Amino acid sequence: MAGHRAVRVGIDVGGTNTKCVAMDNLTHEIIGKNEVLTTHDDKEGVAAGVVQSFKNCMAENNIAPEDVVFVAHSTTQATNAFVEGDVADVGIIGVAGGGLEGFLAKRQLALKDIILDEKVGRKIPVHNTFIKKKELTDEKINAAIKDLLGQGSKVIVASMAFGVDSMDEEVKIHDLAEKQGVPVSMASDITKLYGLTRRTRTAAINASILPKMMATANATESAVVGAGVKVPLMIMRGDGGVMEINEMRKRPILTALSGPAASVMGSLMYLRASNAIYFEVGGTTTNIGVIKNGRPGVDYAQIGGHDTYVNSLDVRILGCAGGSMVRINNHGVEDVGPRSAHIAGCKYACFTPEEEIVNPEIVMLSPKPGDPSDYVALKLPNGKMICFTNTDAANVLGLVDEKYFAHGNANAARKAMQPVADKLGITVEELCTQILDKDFEKVNACITALAEKYQLDHDAMRLVGCGGGAAALVPYCAEKMGLPYSIPDNAEVISSIGVALAMVRDVIERVIPNPTQEDIKELKKEAIDAAINSGASPDSVEVHIEIDNQTGKVTAIATGSTEVKTTDLLKECDEDEAAELAKADFGPKVSNVELAEKTDKFFVYSGKVGEKTPVRIVDKKGFIKVQCSDAKAVKVKVSDYKEAVENMWKELAVFKTDTVLRPDYFICAGPRVCDYSAVDLSQVLLLMDLDIADRDADEEIIIVASINDVH
Repeated sequence: MAGHRAVRVGIDVGGTNTKCVAMDNLTHEIIGKNEVLTTHDDKEGVAAGVVQSFKNCMAENNIAPEDVVFVAHSTTQATNAFVEGDVADVGIIGVAGGGLEGFLAKRQLALKDIILDEKVGRKIPVHNTFIKKKELTDEKINAAIKDLLGQGSKVIVASMAFGVDSMDEEVKIHDLAEKQGVPVSMASDITKLYGLTRRTRTAAINASILPKMMATANATESAVVGAGVKVPLMIMRGDGGVMEINEMRKRPILTALSGPAASVMGSLMYLRASNAIYFEVGGTTTNIGVIKNGRPGVDYAQIGGHDTYVNSLDVRILGCAGGSMVRINNHGVEDVGPRSAHIAGCKYACFTPEEEIVNPEIVMLSPKPGDPSDYVALKLPNGKMICFTNTDAANVLGLVDEKYFAHGNANAARKAMQPVADKLGITVEELCTQILDKDFEKVNACITALAEKYQLDHDAMRLVGCGGGAAALVPYCAEKMGLPYSIPDNAEVISSIGVALAMVRDVIERVIPNPTQEDIKELKKEAIDAAINSGASPDSVEVHIEIDNQTGKVTAIATGSTEVKTTDLLKECDEDEAAELAKADFGPKVSNVELAEKTDKFFVYSGKVGEKTPVRIVDKKGFIKVQCSDAKAVKVKVSDYKEAVENMWKELAVFKTDTVLRPDYFICAGPRVCDYSAVDLSQVLLLMDLDIADRDADEEIIIVASINDVH
């Protein structure tokens, strides 16, 4: 290819395969893909596969090192380290003042070993020492480090009571440990929230994987640099953002669950899924989560059953997927999964040559020691072991289009299933339906819980299927739930696409009762600085503020692009095209769809369902940015926005027996949609003022107020 081109590279490390995707930076067109087996057993671990797939992709597609403007990878290494117990001993140096405060803090700082798996005794060994704040000298610190190393510690944690207010003491310990070449983690570097035990535990879990992750980071980075690529290597975080590898060296715990996060970001950035339930259906597990108004659901991660202060995408992991085996009893299907075909050493029936399936013999087995013995497989005359899975059932029922990755030979699957159907006294179709119904029970319960937690409007919900096994589950579940669904092109590599398109993201949290404008400005600045340190271009960073009035927690979420910004694949859509997108998103129940307001960047459409006025905000690239089931939209000048907000606050209030529900607000200002939710009007105006105060007084903005009416 003649001339220079800008290429983004994303590499997703899965349990079985490591997949690399190269994309054109301007059009988001896929230039090439490469897939290798994940190198769990290599001396350099999964890093070897990352490097191999990266080099293969560059060579196969004639990508020059200078063409690469962005390269990032997700990693299973942090998660696997906890699952496999590949962790280092941690030594904690706790610090607190004297008196009662010191007495209580000393007890909170003295962590026991952190159990990761009680059944097999897998744990993070923890060693403790304590220094009073007034005695915190270099001599005492060095002696404490020596003592902890002598007990077997490989990495140090510095944690001080109220360290979130002043990090000086933790920094002192950090610098002295670093001088000795000892890996070290500061509790207040991981989170700025109070809760001494939880903060210290989070730092200890982070520290336990520091040595392993640093070695992997060094190996991967040196290989990428060795390939001649000049841009910094980025790592996927569990909350859907990326950070420079230097930041990962400090906070590797943030990469836990980065695999599921990659698929979410692929759905969000590549598929324009600004409101959806997303499925990533692999061979063994299905990850399910939420995207609402362009933001994925985020919560604190649990690691080894322990609560942490690590933000990650709120992903529910189900043990039913494309390759899940079937369990039967004397009457029908007992369950589906969690074991999958490859665990039992079986091939899928629908991917087995049809002519080989002759007189299959039913075999009941336990895929792993201790598993139930009611998993059904089939032995063929040639000795091959096969089984039927969700993928087979979906193919037999005609649910898998030829274009999908999960498409297989339905006749082969039918031949394998016939003897089991005969044994149960049912048809093959009935057997398939029972199989998929078992999956649906689990999926439906999961979606119902997510819909309740994130207050999703059922009429606006849709399913987005990703992963190689998407067609095995998503069409059936969507039909049963009465929801639209889509399985996009390149669904099987959506995670790698998500990595390639990910933005830098950083989160700063503080407990600030009754925050002032100055408090929020300061937090906003800290979040911007954190995002820049993680690799974001300064002029690209945007900050979203959330205030939890019950806990007093204020959260600043900063997102930004790397130095070379991307443009969207889609050309700008006109008013007619935007109207069609809005109508499709509204669905058939909504009538009288019309343009309510518009600016040079956004269209706002409204419709009618009974007494309600649903609203959609569509941007010029065709993204549905906001869905409201009942709302009002007005266009005003910046100088008049406060009056409009105050009027809507009163007009759209919903009075209940014991409370008053106030509207949520969305403001289209320039190229941004800002959203605000609070129980106090002064707080809403405070947050709006931070976003709008510097705009021209005569600029027109659109305010959408969404009515909250919980039935």
